[in-house]
Amino acid sequence: MTYTPYVSPCPNASRSPLRPENDLVNRWTPPKKKPAGPTDVRRIVRLFRPYRGRLAVVGVLVGLSSLVSVASPFLLRAILDTAIPQGRTGLLALLALGMIATAVANGVFGVGQTLISTTVGQRVMHDLRTAVYGRLQRMSLAFFTRTRTGEVQSRIANDIGGMQATVTSTATSLVSNLTAVIASVVAMAALDWRLTVVSLLLLPVFVWVARKVGRERKKIATDRQKQMASMSAIITESLSVSGILLGRTMGRGESLTRTFSTESERLVDLEVRSNMQGRWRMAVIGIVMSAMPALLYWAAGLTSGHGGPAVSIGTLVAFVSLQQGLFRPTVSLLATGVQVQTSLALFQRIFEYLDLPVEITERPEPVRIDRVRGEIRFENVDFAYEADGEPTLRGIELTLPAGGSLAVVGATGSGKSTLSYLVPRLYDVTGGRVTIDGTDVRDLSFETLSTAVGVVSQETYLFHASVAENLRFAKPDATDAEIRAAAEAAQIHDHIVSLPDGYDTLVGERGYRFSGGEKQRLAIARTILRDPPVLILDEATSALDTRTEAAVQDAIDALSAGRTTITIAHRLSTVRDADQIAVLDAGRIVERGTHDELAAKDGRYAALLRRDTQLATTAP
Repeated sequence: MTYTPYVSPCPNASRSPLRPENDLVNRWTPPKKKPAGPTDVRRIVRLFRPYRGRLAVVGVLVGLSSLVSVASPFLLRAILDTAIPQGRTGLLALLALGMIATAVANGVFGVGQTLISTTVGQRVMHDLRTAVYGRLQRMSLAFFTRTRTGEVQSRIANDIGGMQATVTSTATSLVSNLTAVIASVVAMAALDWRLTVVSLLLLPVFVWVARKVGRERKKIATDRQKQMASMSAIITESLSVSGILLGRTMGRGESLTRTFSTESERLVDLEVRSNMQGRWRMAVIGIVMSAMPALLYWAAGLTSGHGGPAVSIGTLVAFVSLQQGLFRPTVSLLATGVQVQTSLALFQRIFEYLDLPVEITERPEPVRIDRVRGEIRFENVDFAYEADGEPTLRGIELTLPAGGSLAVVGATGSGKSTLSYLVPRLYDVTGGRVTIDGTDVRDLSFETLSTAVGVVSQETYLFHASVAENLRFAKPDATDAEIRAAAEAAQIHDHIVSLPDGYDTLVGERGYRFSGGEKQRLAIARTILRDPPVLILDEATSALDTRTEAAVQDAIDALSAGRTTITIAHRLSTVRDADQIAVLDAGRIVERGTHDELAAKDGRYAALLRRDTQLATTAP
């Protein structure tokens, strides 16, 4: 199979490479958090709505478990007060079997609760992860130029991961423990209301202490997640291939280790504070509740000693058993309350990302074009990165016929790459409009845009996967023959088949197993496979040596054939054959024409041309 280039209705192409400019923008910072309120809690509850059927089953299991648990102390009272004193062995055996049956039933109900609640919790976490990832996929390029990659990763991994215990067990724990507490209190009152009053005297104090501890831990949890995000950013940046190369060549390995150690020390302090915050107060609660049986025995003794109605041994033992059964769910409820308040900090961080405004959106009924010809127009285009910031582009007027070629040149920071990024809507114009075949790109469907416009930049990105998988990213259903044809057109096939694993060769992290020129040709092959009618070449060869540039330029020539091509370039030798050349300065077009026309003017383009010639003659 041979590669057939895309042929537009107006075949007339030229080609050239380029490199993206690094527009300076401020780092994204999240808005100030508002205190968690009822709205946040309602929003968390809504996460569980799709699974309310399963949660209803959990509720039934919890109710049955609580009823069975309460029955056990009454069986114990009957054993102590009736079966043993009266020597009724048959009744004793029946009551003992009943107690065993309650234990078995509780175990079965507990396994069912755990299975369903864990499944629901994990599904909720999956929904959150997917929602955050999907939201970030819709964010504009500007968001990612302002936000550290480690921060984004931390939100998805650490923050959502930190909520695991809350979303998998909290709902079940709340219902289970609350039901157990209510059932136990009712049963205790049925046995002896006076002992019940004694048992519950300090409960309001315990609840107040738990709420206070929860608020304190929530604040620490927020600081802890920020610190984890900071550490994730350091790891992502310094332990990537590029980071290791930079650290080694700059001799900063020890310095980076010290920086990481300092950040880790801060995390240690926050973890210790989080775990110890309110620990003594909660320990006092545990001690008091553990000492309650002694208080009950003492109260029962006083009642009998003053001529009051005596409490039977069976009743007292059954009551203490219930009281101890009340202790576990009560402490668990208090701990769950603390955990919920702590988790609110994590939910707020996740909701912060889910609430990010999506700057670039698709129209409700977008325009779809089956066959794009490739005519590009810039109509009085203005663009600024910030609403009240200095414009990067001003009053751009350009027309590029289908199949034509445009080269954009100028000094670094003049807005060349920004201009090209407006065509595929990586950014939206702030004034005027950009059209493809007469349709505003903002009215086109995302599918049409991604099919119509291909971008090859200096910053080639390859996944840590095989060569074939990287190429199929452009066209998942591509056949082996199509992949080979694209690689041949990009002049990289011979190198690929010379590798031991051929097209199954792993390219390594960010493609570091391949040279710069090889990576560029892989990127070109990937774009050839996509076969877009409009091509953006953003400094695709500027970082390559002369010999490699010539090979890559041949591949670019094959890619550009018959396509509408916009080339961003510093090296003017690559744009001489362009149909038209636009010279940008401070975001404005100051000159335009063919190479010969602009060179004869002896203006800005001619100055750039002399600079290139001087650099070429002085280069070693």
